[in-house]
Amino acid sequence: MYKVFVNDTPIIITSSSKKENIFPVYNFKNVLFDDIIHKINNKELKGINLYSTDLENDWKSFLSNMKVIPAAGGLVLNPKKEILFIFRNGVWDLPKGWVEKGETIKTAAIREVEEECGISNLHLIKPLVTTYHIYFHKGIKLKQTYWFLMSSDDQKELTPQLEEGITQVTFKNEAKTKEALANSYANIQLVYDTYKEG
Repeated sequence: MYKVFVNDTPIIITSSSKKENIFPVYNFKNVLFDDIIHKINNKELKGINLYSTDLENDWKSFLSNMKVIPAAGGLVLNPKKEILFIFRNGVWDLPKGWVEKGETIKTAAIREVEEECGISNLHLIKPLVTTYHIYFHKGIKLKQTYWFLMSSDDQKELTPQLEEGITQVTFKNEAKTKEALANSYANIQLVYDTYKEG
């Protein structure tokens, strides 16, 4: 199954014929990609399931409709198992950013977290999940973000990367994390859920 968000509206491409949510189900082969995007942008769809009989080939076909932009980021834990959040554009988020040319995904993930949060001593624990988000900038782009579970025991005061629009950087305990997720993105909830599932 692949879940792609347009803003916070999911396009779910699945090989399962079981209805697992309230969204309408369409056969992948019968849908027009531009039509789906148009309906989502006009708030005519709250989500959609695209049923596929050949998931990997249909996923490749789906990706061929847009330019894929790789990004990487981290869900960072401190020794108290609190989670590192950034606050940008009025929303809580996890640190992430574009993979630069010639850079590995792991290197990009660590660099972006360091730059956005002013944190050091990061350790990569394991890959968590890959999320997909469609946005519009000179055509349709798909941001493919590779998320990693990380840890840091850095004790110094963290500094938000103001030039990236980040105004706060803070570690949050479980209660504060739940509050932050209520004012976050669907993709970030997906990253958190994957982390909680272990």
